[in-house]
Amino acid sequence: LYCIYLPPWPFFCCLYLPFLTSFWNETIKLFRGGMPLKRHWAYFRSYDNSFTGSEAVDWLHELLKRNHNFGPEVTRYQTLQLLRKFMKNHVVEDVKGRYGKEDFEDSGQVYRFPPTSPLKPLPQRTPVSENCDLPRLIRWDDYEELPQPEKIPMKSLILNSETWNKRHSIAIGEVHECKIIRRSDITPKQVDQIWKKMTIAHLQRVLGLKTMDGVLDPKHVNAKHIIHNVFSVNKTGIVIVKNKAEDMPYWVLSAMKCLANWPNGRETKQPMYPGFERDVLRTVAEYFQRLKEPLLTFQLYEVFVNILSLLQQKEVAAEALQVCSLLLPPANRRRLQLLLRLMARVCQNPALPPLNDAIATRTLMVQTFSRCILGSAEEVDLDELLATKLVTFMMEHHDSVLRVPSNLHRHVDDHLSHLRRVQIKYAGADTDASLVSPSYCRKISRAEFEEQRVSSSQGPMQELLEGLIADTELSAKDKRKRLKQFQKSYPEIYRRRFPTAESKAAVLPEKAPRLKPQLVLLTLKKPFQPFQRSWSFRT
Repeated sequence: LYCIYLPPWPFFCCLYLPFLTSFWNETIKLFRGGMPLKRHWAYFRSYDNSFTGSEAVDWLHELLKRNHNFGPEVTRYQTLQLLRKFMKNHVVEDVKGRYGKEDFEDSGQVYRFPPTSPLKPLPQRTPVSENCDLPRLIRWDDYEELPQPEKIPMKSLILNSETWNKRHSIAIGEVHECKIIRRSDITPKQVDQIWKKMTIAHLQRVLGLKTMDGVLDPKHVNAKHIIHNVFSVNKTGIVIVKNKAEDMPYWVLSAMKCLANWPNGRETKQPMYPGFERDVLRTVAEYFQRLKEPLLTFQLYEVFVNILSLLQQKEVAAEALQVCSLLLPPANRRRLQLLLRLMARVCQNPALPPLNDAIATRTLMVQTFSRCILGSAEEVDLDELLATKLVTFMMEHHDSVLRVPSNLHRHVDDHLSHLRRVQIKYAGADTDASLVSPSYCRKISRAEFEEQRVSSSQGPMQELLEGLIADTELSAKDKRKRLKQFQKSYPEIYRRRFPTAESKAAVLPEKAPRLKPQLVLLTLKKPFQPFQRSWSFRT
């Protein structure tokens, strides 16, 4: 179904997860321990402890349907495929001892178990250096110091209580010794790195793994895909693809809409012919089956299969699928969202005629699209059954598994906000804080409290005033306006900085007075003359 160049098998065997082999071994143990063995006649003689192909298919099919790892959706054909893999791996053999190239037949052919153990050893992962491909997450250590205004001579802060001073000198200290620091502007590349790093860490925590080695290669994680899947969505949460060439063709979308909204999705009130809905389903299935790789991609196969062990915990499995699906290319995530929604609506629509005479609609949808959603580049033990199990869970919980994980989104936003926040560091805070011995506070009067409050707050205000004076980017008009506001709010500090008009003029020259236009005109005509009485009002 999928064609791709495959590297040699040893390259893949180091990546397969231990619990996949555990599934394989558990199934073999149940099969060998429970399969009824009888005497059968073949090739003109009788064979003890043997079974026919049909008997094996019947018994193993019932076993898989009752097993919680596989479920009732397992079909007889899938069981036959599994028995053929057993034949290939020498779990069973025919009565002549042949295996490997011989196909297991659902017939009266006689088979038996070989005397050697068919169980596989658990694979060992190749150790990988920690965080070898992940960029280092930026921290508060990566900061730049803001330029400080020139310090003016200040009297050291003196408190009334020596013990109080020792206890709080690190926290309050002398204000002129503190430094305001911040990170340099966060670049889009750094934002991508943060999303990638925190998404992988969140996924590892949800899966409960100590390392992601052998499960997910960080090189296969594209931060652009994560950010696009989080933010470029419509009001229903479906991903919006910017490049229309990557979107599904219009005729496929129309066919999916027809089935999802049946019978209201049809362009006409009645089907064009009997079986019209089956042809529409066949059209949709052929499109997805012709894709180059499954929607969950070959590279992320191990990650999604790892979630199979969490399906008993629905909330945990749903959150793991939420994070994993963010790693998909946006076009794949959009196709997956629309396909799962179609499958769920078709299964829940009582007005839709049966799409198959022999198979229930729910089973038909899972069998038709499971290999289109999940599959490995190399044939893996139980891969088809695992795909059926995972796709069934995703179809039943499609509203939640493809939702953007709110916890991850919130954690990334909080981290970015923290990095953009200005921080204040005090001299000696990193080294002296641990050396301060515990002490106790002394009750002081209200007058002493007010004196300490004023003295401790005046230092920063004085530095603020000096920074305002030294700011060369402000125009003279804006600087006068802000100095006036400062004078109104802190008159005492302003008065000490500018005790006289000359001190203020040295920093900010006074604005030259302007004459009103009317006075200018009078000045140009003739000089001002005093009033002289020209006539008398006497009678």
